[in-house]
Amino acid sequence: MTGSYYTYSQKLMGTTVSLQLYVENPAAVTAVFNTIEALEARLTVNRDHSEVMSINHAAGKHPVTVSKLVFDLIQQAKAASLLPYSRFNLAIGPIVKLWKIGFNGQSIPPADEITHRLSLTSPHLIELDQTNHSVYLAKAGMEIDLGAIAKGYIADITKLVLAQYNIHQAIINCGGNVLTIGSSPLTSSQEWHIGLKRPFAAANSLLGILHVQNKSVVTSGIYERYFIFNEQLYHHIIDPFTGYPLDNELQSVTIISDNSLTGDIYSTILFGFGVRHGLNELEKHKNMGAIFVTKDQKIFIKSNQHFQFELLADDYELCQSLIPA
Repeated sequence: MTGSYYTYSQKLMGTTVSLQLYVENPAAVTAVFNTIEALEARLTVNRDHSEVMSINHAAGKHPVTVSKLVFDLIQQAKAASLLPYSRFNLAIGPIVKLWKIGFNGQSIPPADEITHRLSLTSPHLIELDQTNHSVYLAKAGMEIDLGAIAKGYIADITKLVLAQYNIHQAIINCGGNVLTIGSSPLTSSQEWHIGLKRPFAAANSLLGILHVQNKSVVTSGIYERYFIFNEQLYHHIIDPFTGYPLDNELQSVTIISDNSLTGDIYSTILFGFGVRHGLNELEKHKNMGAIFVTKDQKIFIKSNQHFQFELLADDYELCQSLIPA
């Protein structure tokens, strides 16, 4: 126990998953980590055998029946992929595996291979059968990849597991997907204080602190998985329209929302939109807030009623007004 809380961590989903509780409950902790491990085994594409990989192995051959849990998640991911101009794409697997960024990839793939693999990434070619819970990838070589959505989904499930143990105050951190449950017992305001990492800096170097209650905080950024070639940075957020890392004015987008799955989806979508279009898109989503951090060290905030942001880095500028049209 540290101070007045208990912290537990375990290596899962290729990252460190941590759980912060305010009561000692070993059974709840075991249930949480067992649940995450079981869900990872179903959803991963980093092992030969999982429900998702069974779909990928059957691409161009036949539909595969999966559990309702996996089917529902794929259905939500496809819907997000088909939104107008969405850079979220669950069919991006062939391109992700080609670049291997974050998995020892340090070179730019041949342009003709990128073009070929782009032809395998249309979410329209993913056929879903609601009655049988089956998924069919219409072209051989297609691969779905739920990496951009799995952590958020798993964080939300973890909250339900904790509720079964009557735990309603906690923090779940799935390697950057932070879900705060209830109100904080540690502050007089009852707000959780969540650090927003400074881009391209040490892990403990913060851009600022978010003050939230019962919210998810999810960040998509270019500074966690990348390589540099000929003085140009290539990061892991792939543009499904070009097959190359998405290149715009942003370093990161942080989404503050009621659940982590929404944060996962919209951190990718709004990153792809850029600041101006992203801020406009948020007008349609009053249940979400966002923090846009640009390469020229400006910070734009939308829907601030969902959170408060305390800037710590004096070389970044907090811009309160929208970018002019």
